[in-house]
Amino acid sequence: MNYQVNEKGYYGNFGGAFIPEMLFPNVEELREKYLSIIQEKDFQLELNELLRDYVGRPSPLYYAKRLSERYNTNIYLKREDLNHTGAHKINNTLGQILLAKRLGRTRIIAETGAGQHGVATATVCALMGLKCIVYMGEVDIKRQAPNVARMKLLGAEVIPATSGSKTLKDATNEAIRDWINNPVDTYYIIGSVVGPHPYPDMVARFQSVISEEIKKQLLEKTGNENPDYVIACVGGGSNAAGAFYHFLENEKVKLIAVEAAGKGIDSGHSAATSVLGKPGIIHGSKTLLMQTSDGQIIEPYSISAGLDYPGVGPIHAHLFETGRAEFVSATDEEALKAVFLLCELEGIIPALESAHALAYLEKLKAKENEVVVINLSGRGDKDLATYIEKL
Repeated sequence: MNYQVNEKGYYGNFGGAFIPEMLFPNVEELREKYLSIIQEKDFQLELNELLRDYVGRPSPLYYAKRLSERYNTNIYLKREDLNHTGAHKINNTLGQILLAKRLGRTRIIAETGAGQHGVATATVCALMGLKCIVYMGEVDIKRQAPNVARMKLLGAEVIPATSGSKTLKDATNEAIRDWINNPVDTYYIIGSVVGPHPYPDMVARFQSVISEEIKKQLLEKTGNENPDYVIACVGGGSNAAGAFYHFLENEKVKLIAVEAAGKGIDSGHSAATSVLGKPGIIHGSKTLLMQTSDGQIIEPYSISAGLDYPGVGPIHAHLFETGRAEFVSATDEEALKAVFLLCELEGIIPALESAHALAYLEKLKAKENEVVVINLSGRGDKDLATYIEKL
């Protein structure tokens, strides 16, 4: 079984590029050039230097002793929360901003849900001196106010999406409309493994540094580069794609993707796409999508703005369909419980998104000698208002 994208931009039955004619030249140029550019020696040198000196990579792989004792197994946390900007998103925005510069683009647009991708995009635009416009759902602007302030402080223009559910899906729609209207000077930095080919593959490649480091770090710590389990939360799925990437071909490593069940899978307030979704097309690719019988998108719900998306990236749709990854879910309440537990046992405040992955420890039942790696994709500063409400 092949888990990488094919030459037509598909992962099995999912992927492709379903785009308006106005965007064809941009997407086609990207498809033709992205691999040769990102594989250039100068590009790799510049990216790796920035990842090391600006982002602070490698991020630590931390043995969570008290958490391990609680669940009677060996739990390691991949500390993406310690990256500059507070999440894994910076790995991808740095790669894409370097690509945009080599393509001669001067204006950058992005979409964001939890605000972490928006902050990471605003950060790299400030670093490179490029104009930055971030689209964000009106609902998310209210619930992620600290990140909105950070984006503005970094010089970005934050434009609210006021249609639909006023969340991530709608912000993405607005960003695509902008790109259609400004195709010549604008580069769209997509924040997850979604969108038309080559974006899902490109984002997964930039995020694959996570699993590359996990292998090296585990080998140093345990003498074995392969864990028994890798667990990550999935909305669009960039942090999971990065954490899974270098383990995809090794069937002995169990991959677990944790979606947001919201108020319950059958509550009508959920974002558990693998259970509730059917094949469909959203934001330029064919994937699993929450939709009505006549193809209208069902509004997703999660307490976590970064998981509040009605689909998954095509790579994850393929991993689900083939059974290579096990797709599970955690409710809002389970995620919140995991937040407070990690605070209490390890002195680490995780993002709400990452807390969904942590919540699955309650159901995992790993053995005493097994090794579990959880991708702690972001820190909880942006979610403090939610946490304080629940105290």
